[in-house]
Amino acid sequence: MMSNPVSSAFAQARGALRAGDTPRAATPGGGPQRAILVSVPFFHVTGSHSVMAANTAAGNKLVIMHRWNPERALELIERERVNQFGGVPSMVWQVLESPDLLKRDTSSVMAVGYGGAPASPELVRRIGQHFKTATPSNGYGMTETSAISTVNNGVDYVAKPDSIGRPVAVVEVKVVDAQGRTLACGEVGELCIKGPNIVRGYWNKPEATAQTFRDGWCHSGDIARIDAEGFVYIVDRANDMLIRGGENVYCVEVEDVLYSHPAVMDAAVVGIPHPILGEEVGAVVQVTPGASVTEDELRRFVAERLARFKVPVRIDLRLEPLPRNANGKILKRDLREAMACAKS
Repeated sequence: MMSNPVSSAFAQARGALRAGDTPRAATPGGGPQRAILVSVPFFHVTGSHSVMAANTAAGNKLVIMHRWNPERALELIERERVNQFGGVPSMVWQVLESPDLLKRDTSSVMAVGYGGAPASPELVRRIGQHFKTATPSNGYGMTETSAISTVNNGVDYVAKPDSIGRPVAVVEVKVVDAQGRTLACGEVGELCIKGPNIVRGYWNKPEATAQTFRDGWCHSGDIARIDAEGFVYIVDRANDMLIRGGENVYCVEVEDVLYSHPAVMDAAVVGIPHPILGEEVGAVVQVTPGASVTEDELRRFVAERLARFKVPVRIDLRLEPLPRNANGKILKRDLREAMACAKS
């Protein structure tokens, strides 16, 4: 069933207007029209709500790509004087690492936004390093929340690059424990979201609807905490957390450390079955083009920053991009199965 599309579109249009901090109207005398590079499909809620509906409402021009390619993206940024681009963090990394980056005029870029996957603080630094006048932004949302629910941009994102930001205008958030009780500031629990952007339920799935949507709140399945200023921090997916010998290992925490290594362009942490411990920590890493790193070097790097039980026992190094679905999310199930098969 549908949510309130008008509230959702205008909440996200407000974010689209704020993304570059210097909005330009598409009206006579109002300056040139803002151009947005579309790198996600319109059939997905991000493409339809966050990109198409929001930017149409904001009066922006949409520059559409047939399929994602960082070199093609840079070509379009230069040709169409694109003011904003993004997608998932790996797409931004691919642009920053592209051999064509310094060959193209990217001076028109005022905003670089992304979501749908963890982003390391290092990415914020690299964006500021190349796109001197661009505002970075990170967002969080689900299909059930009609895409964006929280946004972190501008000076807030620079100050708190590991946060997904605060809720947009029409949204409320809270963190609850296993019994559904609201937790205090800083405590870790399940993130719940409320607002007119929330869908009413799943089509012909009453049991799943009752499980996810309770008392007007959407239970996201994401483990999070909220700080004193209302900024939300995702700790991990509830169903993606590893349990190694009774110890919880949050994949996002390990991935963030891997991302901070200069030779790591993309990373995914998955569980490897173990007969005694239940699971061990494994990782798949895409190495930055032109960089050189070994599995042992990365394991030592993680060990210097995290507890021993969180260090991956195996790290698969790849030169090619990690497998993703149409909206850019890493297919962890495929990676998990590949690592399990390789071990056996």
